Amino acid sequence: MRELQFREALREAMSEEMRRDEKVFLMGEEVAQYNGAYKVSQGMLDEFGEKRVIDTPIAELGFAGIGVGAAMNGLRPIIEFMTFNFSLVAIDQVVNSAAKMMSMSGGNFNVPIVFRGPTASAGMLSSQHSQAFESWYANCPGLKVVVPSNPADAKGLLKSAIRDDDPVIFMESEQMYGDKGEVPDGEYLMPIGVANKVRTGKDVTIVSFGKMMKVAIAAALELEKEQIDAEVIDLRSVRPIDYASIVESVKKTNRLVIVEESWPLASIASEITFKVQKDAFDYLDAPVLRVMGGDVPLPYAPTLIDAYLPNPTRVIEAVKSVLYLQK
Repeated sequence: MRELQFREALREAMSEEMRRDEKVFLMGEEVAQYNGAYKVSQGMLDEFGEKRVIDTPIAELGFAGIGVGAAMNGLRPIIEFMTFNFSLVAIDQVVNSAAKMMSMSGGNFNVPIVFRGPTASAGMLSSQHSQAFESWYANCPGLKVVVPSNPADAKGLLKSAIRDDDPVIFMESEQMYGDKGEVPDGEYLMPIGVANKVRTGKDVTIVSFGKMMKVAIAAALELEKEQIDAEVIDLRSVRPIDYASIVESVKKTNRLVIVEESWPLASIASEITFKVQKDAFDYLDAPVLRVMGGDVPLPYAPTLIDAYLPNPTRVIEAVKSVLYLQK
């Protein structure tokens, strides 16, 4: 295995798929001449040329629409949003065109397209540049929504997303692009919709995805020092959700804490809570608890950002609450 940065793993995935299939191309703001806003596409223009690594104007609705049309005509676009905050400008094309085209055309058109870019908070960027929209896109039938937490998963899942015949929302974290991790040698793909049991435990199940996996794992390591054995599950994708892995774990641990950065209402955590109470109610020894972002627009001040975001201390408190170790 090699150690790669998150951005390098994404670049490898895209480059390998572009070498394998000439129908794959990358389009977005600053992806070519500038090598990507976060250097994810560094060097790709030199290798593949300006017809396959394409800079766009600041016009997300326009280039998302071009991508949908290209996918309907047999190509496999990768559309990079500089941030998913800007995808709101293009959401009509994503939701009303890409996601619904297969259904509206009676199966005559599929849309093999990947929309990718960073999601959620990334330091002092304030309200309009710090939003987590995973649950928004997961709410829409016709889309798959992938949120990797480490370089190995990022590469394997992105390759699967590019080969998928349906539209895939691939959500990364600006704060993880420099993270390093072991990535397998050679070509490999990871199936979309299969969760990863990161830690095995018996006392409580902690479920998370994406950047918040760092918080979940840090909390589990601290809990271990107090002889509390937490099982940690990385969802990897939030549409589809691997409900079976969660329910199986809860049947063993009898307790569940979900960690998610987004706003609480209509969250992925809310959906998981419903599914667990439906399919594993008799196994629960405590109410399911969520550790969420604040129910406000994210502030700018560092102290308020810290108060807004989930952190290991809040997760530990939630775990102890479901274990009835504290009120």
